[in-house]
Amino acid sequence: MCKQLATEKYICDMKQLLAAALILLLASKKDTGFDDLPINKVQVIGSHNSYKQAIDTALFSMLKAKNPQVAEGLEYSHVSLGEQLTLGLRNLEIDVYADEKGGKYAHPKGLEWEAAAHPPAYDPTGEMNKPGFKVFHVQDLDFRSNCYSFAGCLHQLKAWSDAHPDHYPIYITMNAKDQEIKSPGFTIPEKFTTEVFDRLDKEILDNLGREYLITPDDIRGNYPTLEQAVLANHWPTMKAARGKFIFILDEGGEHRSAYIAAHPSLKDRVLFTDSPSGTPEAAFMIINDAKRDQEKIKEMVKKGYMVRTRADSDTKEARINDKSSFMAACTSGAQIITTDYYYKSKFFPSDYVVSFDGGTYIRRMP
Repeated sequence: MCKQLATEKYICDMKQLLAAALILLLASKKDTGFDDLPINKVQVIGSHNSYKQAIDTALFSMLKAKNPQVAEGLEYSHVSLGEQLTLGLRNLEIDVYADEKGGKYAHPKGLEWEAAAHPPAYDPTGEMNKPGFKVFHVQDLDFRSNCYSFAGCLHQLKAWSDAHPDHYPIYITMNAKDQEIKSPGFTIPEKFTTEVFDRLDKEILDNLGREYLITPDDIRGNYPTLEQAVLANHWPTMKAARGKFIFILDEGGEHRSAYIAAHPSLKDRVLFTDSPSGTPEAAFMIINDAKRDQEKIKEMVKKGYMVRTRADSDTKEARINDKSSFMAACTSGAQIITTDYYYKSKFFPSDYVVSFDGGTYIRRMP
């Protein structure tokens, strides 16, 4: 305890002032430790199917009776997008279904199977009846979501960003869902064409805003192609990317071609694409099996590309508390690692949970 003699009191006061100054300095540095690094030199953890709510109990029991393996792979859920971001996750995944006229997915078949069990209300505000992209996992089966419409998801992201304007960049991976279920009575999705992707870009711009985005044009700059800019390490620093979102289309084949059509090197597009090295659009790559493809991921990262991989999938690793895929993802250098388990499962007993050392979700590239 400090004595109250004049000289000693002065020394005591100075020590307290220095201690307070040190605390303030450490607090100010807490969120700036990555500022000077380019974004491709920082590794983050995010979530997979980030919007997903649990399948209602009655419907899940029916699915499990018909196909236990498939049902178990769907047995997970997430807290709201804002809660995940507040926790520290810096990647989210949002699946979208096209619904130009509205109402296409407003009455999922699974509700009929839930009816006798008095399930929670579905779409109480009628979002599914409005035109625009919808957000859920599998039509008619796994349809409960933390944000029914894509516009609603974007509003949540914008609100969180406005409340935390200095946040580090947030990556949003997206699947364009239009796969049919070959069974009578199931909803047939609208196909994603270039025109539908045009509407998707517009929905992001209208509901989030260009000022919140880092787009392929921003990275390409004055380079002839996006890939040349990436290979020249023309990524922004973490400081320059504060407050921004980066959208990535996790699609190949016809979907990727439709998105790139008339937009070489992704000129004037909002989303980056999962494009292979050697193509003008190559910047981000989705390489999900970190154990099998660890050397490939290392090679791509070393060249300057950004890579998304996974720590777990279909609840398999979580059920047996196997972190080998997560460890492979960490050491691969992939900048984005997704998981369903930033919290322990509430559906089955397991200690499986994913984070970096110290319970963080962001770190310097190892």
